[in-house]
Amino acid sequence: MQDRGHLLTELRNPRSAQIDRMSIAEAVELLNAEDAGVAGAVAAAKREICAAIELVVAAFEAGGRLIYVGAGTSGRLGVLDASECPPTFLSDPRMVQGVIAGGWEALRRAIEGAEDYPEDGAAKMDELEVGAHDVVMGISTGGTTPYVHGAIERARGRGAKTIFFGCVLDEHVADEADVSIRVLVGPEVITGSTRLKAGTATKMVLNMITTIAMVRIGKVYENLMVDVDTSKNRKLIDRGERMIQVVTGLERAAAGELLGRAAGHIKTALVMHAKGVQRPDAERLLAEHGGHVARILEADCK
Repeated sequence: MQDRGHLLTELRNPRSAQIDRMSIAEAVELLNAEDAGVAGAVAAAKREICAAIELVVAAFEAGGRLIYVGAGTSGRLGVLDASECPPTFLSDPRMVQGVIAGGWEALRRAIEGAEDYPEDGAAKMDELEVGAHDVVMGISTGGTTPYVHGAIERARGRGAKTIFFGCVLDEHVADEADVSIRVLVGPEVITGSTRLKAGTATKMVLNMITTIAMVRIGKVYENLMVDVDTSKNRKLIDRGERMIQVVTGLERAAAGELLGRAAGHIKTALVMHAKGVQRPDAERLLAEHGGHVARILEADCK
């Protein structure tokens, strides 16, 4: 049996040793203080996070995918981030995918033994037909998850680029990924409970990777979430009309009329207004410029 007691995520936190005797207010203050250090730990991994984003952008531009692989909390956070990309960026659901050891049932309840088999992680990469245009990101905050390491090894063998995310020192747990992100948040308030600081760090890093990668491929104009199909619900129609107002200066009614003529697509509406063209030409311009609204608005093109 492997002794993991030396890993940062397994060490006891002396600041929380008396948490079972604290008042509720004291415990809240403690957790808040511990969480406050997570952003600094993420910032310390900036170089590796940037390198990971570059790999993901290149994959997206080549028509490839980002595939998260994890177990337990790590797997659930990967699935969560993947599931939030299509409604946020109108991305193809296949573009960012989440794989969790134990399958979909593990999203609702813990299937602890599922993470122990590297061959299962490898088999999942074969099932997904991972290839040279893809990026596989293994998430293992404690660093040792066999399922994750098996997936990364097989993904590399199939020609994919790989990223590893952990909250332990690489000299304690090595990996073979192209980019290794280590966010050292230190011992958890409840010893070994990586759903706490390590989970928060994971969510922050995954948010950075997909958000910035989507920005780089033209899913955002300025800081506006313009690649959205507003036909899905009233909230999105409202948001879309307000975005069009902000960019174009149109009154609300005119913004709504323009959005309707653009079939509910904000990017199309913005190009139609800026270039004085109808929907087919706006869609053509977007295709020609890789979906980047800024490139079209700043270029002398119709």
